[in-house]
Amino acid sequence: MAIAWVVSRRPVPFRSISRRCIFSKSISTQPGKTQIHQPLYISPVDAEPLHRYRQGGYHTVTLGECLKSGRYKVLHKLGWGGYSTVWLARDQRDDVYVAVKICVAEMYHIGQKRELETLKKLAFRHPRLQHTVHLLDNFDLKGPNGSHNCLVYELLGPNIPDTIDAHFPAGRLPGRLAKVIAKQSLIGLDGLHQMNIAHGDLHTRNLAFSIPCIDNVTEGQFTEMLGKPDIGYVRRTDGKTLEPGIPEYVVRPSLYRTHSWNLAQSVKIIDFGESFVHTTIPQTLHTPLPVRAPEVIFQDRIDYRVDLWSMGCMLFELFVGQPPFDSFLITPTILVGQMQEMASDDLPERWHGIWETMKGDHDEPPDSNAPNLQEWLENLYFDSPHSPDLTKEDIARLGQIIRSLLLFEPSARASAKQVLDDPWFDE
Repeated sequence: MAIAWVVSRRPVPFRSISRRCIFSKSISTQPGKTQIHQPLYISPVDAEPLHRYRQGGYHTVTLGECLKSGRYKVLHKLGWGGYSTVWLARDQRDDVYVAVKICVAEMYHIGQKRELETLKKLAFRHPRLQHTVHLLDNFDLKGPNGSHNCLVYELLGPNIPDTIDAHFPAGRLPGRLAKVIAKQSLIGLDGLHQMNIAHGDLHTRNLAFSIPCIDNVTEGQFTEMLGKPDIGYVRRTDGKTLEPGIPEYVVRPSLYRTHSWNLAQSVKIIDFGESFVHTTIPQTLHTPLPVRAPEVIFQDRIDYRVDLWSMGCMLFELFVGQPPFDSFLITPTILVGQMQEMASDDLPERWHGIWETMKGDHDEPPDSNAPNLQEWLENLYFDSPHSPDLTKEDIARLGQIIRSLLLFEPSARASAKQVLDDPWFDE
């Protein structure tokens, strides 16, 4: 995956998410020697970890098969995550293309339950929110690894980082496009918060482009647009026959690289696995560390305002190509130190004890030479190989908006509606 140019202080952009090779079998060496790990299942295609095809895990899918009594015909893979695989399918009843998310069979995984509850709540809202993904259907699917909950969504295009990788070699979005996406994501977030829904996992990978209506395109033409599925047959390293719950092959996800994205497209917030409402607040969240709100790190009570901190980080990244905080080899302690360099307010007194424990014996004095948020934003935007298309006044206004969100005290953060009311987004 392409790596964007960055200033030396923040060495790696957040956009890269590695797909780790996870081993499923260990072989002991001589006594006292370190164990040597070898994979039990292997495939030439890099996709979801094969050891997750087990009881309670992923469902085996083959291209061309039909789900829900023949209604959804599987055509391609769109992606995968720790708790699901996502497939392009043709709804043969309604003659539309859809995305089918097949969850792992661990039916009581809390993320699945929260996601389904949130999406059903959104589905009953009229009119539907414009900048959040729409749930079209859900059903259960029985297979060799258990019973899987399946969520059927409207079909969307690539997320922001993948779009940048495919279409913007400079490593960041044009300023005008970033501004449009920023406003639309704020509209989506404001709509969620008005319904007392917190997203809980807001970052650029969870913003996806809508696509023009393609329901009249034939299956063959659409598959050609996405690229022929790249499949890799699975085998056991010990030569034994595959068990019933192991797929015959895995499919590399489509990269959506053939489409041109412009200001005519809109974005939608996706992936509600960490979402919650004010009556069922989780104890913690698993938002990626570089965009995680400080109250989550300090194990304080959380609410919808965790999204406001993440939105501040996301706005920064939309315009410069990386979040304000390090994403490479980051730890909670290092992150909180950087937060104190950037935030406009002081660390709340109620967190001081935890902070002292986190620092331990590695207490370092603040770096007096470290740039503040505005300086860092301007350094990344203007002192770079690519030509800026926004003015210094634009970036100064953007910095003010981001500072209103990156505040330690959740109650002090600007709401999504307050940020949207800033006339800068319409200039």
